[in-house]
Amino acid sequence: MPGTHITTGHFTFADWQERVIGPGEDANPRLAHASVRNTFTGGVEAAGTHCEYAIVYVTAKTGSFSGMELLTGGVDGREGSFAVEERGFFDEDGTVHCTFEVVPGSGSGQLSGLTGKGDFTARHGEPAVPYRFEYETP
Repeated sequence: MPGTHITTGHFTFADWQERVIGPGEDANPRLAHASVRNTFTGGVEAAGTHCEYAIVYVTAKTGSFSGMELLTGGVDGREGSFAVEERGFFDEDGTVHCTFEVVPGSGSGQLSGLTGKGDFTARHGEPAVPYRFEYETP
């Protein structure tokens, strides 16, 4: 149905492969790269997403990141795929704050023309991360 919609749900990550790019494991600041696979449930249904992050560690526990994630599945029952650009930061206690936005023109199938943005806060040790996604469909 055309218009603005808000949907929620949770995601879990199944795989987190991270490596230091430079200058070294104990140096700060340092640059790292992570490849991640997530599974979304709720309004967004997508198993085994593909996500790539560039991470800057300012200290051993704090920093910021940006990334791209490709989701294939559905949004509120409409099937297709789309990509989101993510930006965020993480605190001393391990809490991750992230906002994301649909990459313009990336929607396919019944999600063609999808636009939107959302956010999540991941708390260290919690297995499922709640998200909020506000989107528009043509």
